[in-house]
Amino acid sequence: MQIFKILSVLLCYPEQELVDAVPELKDCLNKLKIDSTFLSPLLTELSEKELLTLQEEYVNLFDRGRNHSLHMFEHIHGEDRIRGQALVDLMNEYQNNGFELSVVDELPDYLPLFLEYLSVCEEKQAIQLLTAAIDVIGHIGKKLQDTNSAYVGIFSLLEQYSTAKPVPLVTPPIRDMDEALEKFGPNIEGIEPLLQPNTCKICPTYDQNKGGSHGLPR
Repeated sequence: MQIFKILSVLLCYPEQELVDAVPELKDCLNKLKIDSTFLSPLLTELSEKELLTLQEEYVNLFDRGRNHSLHMFEHIHGEDRIRGQALVDLMNEYQNNGFELSVVDELPDYLPLFLEYLSVCEEKQAIQLLTAAIDVIGHIGKKLQDTNSAYVGIFSLLEQYSTAKPVPLVTPPIRDMDEALEKFGPNIEGIEPLLQPNTCKICPTYDQNKGGSHGLPR
């Protein structure tokens, strides 16, 4: 779906190439009949602000602190070791479908990269994967709304394409496994707390009946 490619581009670090492409992006959005209320504030900022200002604001918003991080699993797993397996599974999802990473030094849970992947998927699959990630996307969007950021329109638009409404995320897990064991201990089956299964639907190893131990929850 072309709209996911456009949103991926808009969510990337602003370069002169992006600023120059704003008229073309507006034309594409008009052809796709996308509601302009979602993206107009961001497109206006990209057109009117100095590039250095755009870049500074982007870094302050997305790269400093965890609240608005564009790495989706960070909002679920933090720095816990379980995130590593989630990243591996998502990378396998990409590779098994012939998707090569356009940014080789970026983690697979980077939202612009995920959106780029959705843009090359069949529409049904793209919507399913988006819906699987909508809780995290909604979480980031809510944080951006609290700051009155123009980027919130991207997240609001993504919610329009999801077949489910975002559910608030639970408190992120404790970052250290030993600390978690000390506080909670294993569950009744002897499973370490941070390895207890959730219900990931984004990765191909997900089992709807058994759940999984990684990924985006639904």
